[in-house]
Amino acid sequence: MGQRTPLYDAHLAAGGKMVDFGGWDMPIHYGSQLEEHHAVRKGAGMFDVSHMTVVDVAGADAEAYLQKLLANDVARIAPGKALYSGMLNDKGGVVDDLIVYRREKDFRLVVNCATRDKDLDWMEGRSAGFAVDIHERAELGILAVQGPDARQRVAEVLGGKRGQQIGELGLFNFFEAGQWLIARTGYTGEDGVEMILPGEMLPDLWQQLLDAGVHACGLGARDTLRLEAGMNLYGNDMDEGVTPLEAGMGWTLVFNDRGFIGEEALTRQKEHGHDQLVGLVMEGKGVLRAHQKVITANGEGETTSGSFSPTLGVAIALARVPAGSTGKADVEIRGKRQPVRIVRPPFVRNGKSVFKDL
Repeated sequence: MGQRTPLYDAHLAAGGKMVDFGGWDMPIHYGSQLEEHHAVRKGAGMFDVSHMTVVDVAGADAEAYLQKLLANDVARIAPGKALYSGMLNDKGGVVDDLIVYRREKDFRLVVNCATRDKDLDWMEGRSAGFAVDIHERAELGILAVQGPDARQRVAEVLGGKRGQQIGELGLFNFFEAGQWLIARTGYTGEDGVEMILPGEMLPDLWQQLLDAGVHACGLGARDTLRLEAGMNLYGNDMDEGVTPLEAGMGWTLVFNDRGFIGEEALTRQKEHGHDQLVGLVMEGKGVLRAHQKVITANGEGETTSGSFSPTLGVAIALARVPAGSTGKADVEIRGKRQPVRIVRPPFVRNGKSVFKDL
């Protein structure tokens, strides 16, 4: 038996098929992964992501510490705003990817569940010399509500001032109401919010949203949605042996005089060149999965994530290939070469096809 979120019983009551995910018992779907995927693209779906780890970073040196720890620069955002960043090792590899919320007096980070112990050890180990307090908030849970109708549904359920604030919330902005933090962020390529709140409050909120017509969604739909949105999955598309430059995360790097961990290695890599992360779209029939060989005119690469795209009706993948790879390529599936197009992700945004050929 794995760890359980405060919504474990609610998942069972909703018919969730439970699986192990990073040591947690989590729902992979509630009967139809396909229906859940389309519910998010066309209406509103919700995901229990309370297995993620919430960490508060406070103290006089909190900003300076995070400027050193993270490849993106927290000094660029004001209170009430969030940013996405990699936390890197000295070689530029991704220890983890995370979201940082800048609050009035401190910072809140949300990191991946499977890397919890490693992340906390890494953060503590790099805090020497900084007046900083690193505090895991295990009592908090996270609920993500995503889709074109998501904010309206949540606003109607919460009502009052919180409902009004959700309607006015800008992208990658958040507000706090008591013990709640509500952010206009997500992992699906759709509009929506992610809400961090005391775990004991989650079951009532979950039921209220179900009653309001929000579809319960599992990890299976979350994966196909994030892949269509061209969003990386830690452990697949990047890890400690892969740099942000090789993982399509170059836009998160801020090179300045603060000297973040991994900066020197990335600077050298920029000078000498590196592989690139691209999208692949299947030309014919077949299923794209992770770790399939990709043959391009510039050399060989490998798929990092792959699946059938419910929105597009074809197989898609993310792949790491030699720099400059464009046009047509082949993917080796069961010993046979199958044709694909090399494209620029994302594949889908706000329910529509948006990819372009490279």
